[in-house]
Amino acid sequence: MGKKTVTGGIFASRAKTLELEIEQFLGLVDQSALLLEEAVKKYIQGDLDLFEKQFGEIDRIERDADDLRRQIKHRLYAEMLIPDSRGDVLGLLETTDSICDVAKRVATHFSIEKPEIYPFLKDDFLELTEICRKAVQELTLAERAFFRELYRVTEHLDKVHFWEHQADEVEDRLKRKAF
Repeated sequence: MGKKTVTGGIFASRAKTLELEIEQFLGLVDQSALLLEEAVKKYIQGDLDLFEKQFGEIDRIERDADDLRRQIKHRLYAEMLIPDSRGDVLGLLETTDSICDVAKRVATHFSIEKPEIYPFLKDDFLELTEICRKAVQELTLAERAFFRELYRVTEHLDKVHFWEHQADEVEDRLKRKAF
C-alpha cells in the first residue's frame, strides 16, 4: 500500500537495466567500505602482503564504480529516464561515489606512507574503520530505500548520523591519545 518499487515507481518498467546498474553501483560502494575495514585490520596485524592485495581490490572497485556511475549517467540522459529527478539521482550517485574515492585514498596513504600504529592506538583505529563501514552500509540502505521504499529513508539516515557521531567521538579519542 503506497510503496513504490523502482520498476513500478519513478523509473517505469523500461528501466530495469538502470535499476540493476544502480544496485550494482551501491554494492561496489559497500564493498569498498568492507575491503577498507579488512585492509586496515591486515595492516595493523602486520600482514602487509594481504593489505596490498586488498588495496588492489579497493583500487579496482573504485575504477569499476566510476565506470558504472558514468554508464548510469549516460543511460539517464540518453534514454530520458526520470527527467524530473535525474539531477537529484545523479547528484546522489556522484556524492556516493566519493566514498569509494576516500576508501582508495586512505588505503593509498597506508600503502605509501606506511605509518607506524602504536599498540595503544590499534583498537581505536579498528573501531573507527568498523564504525565508518557501518555508516556506509546504512547510507547505501538509505539510497536503496529512496528507490524502493521511500518511507524508510529517514530510518536509515538516522543511523548514518548515529554512526557519524560515533566516528567523530572515536576520532577525537584517537587524536587525544596520539597527541
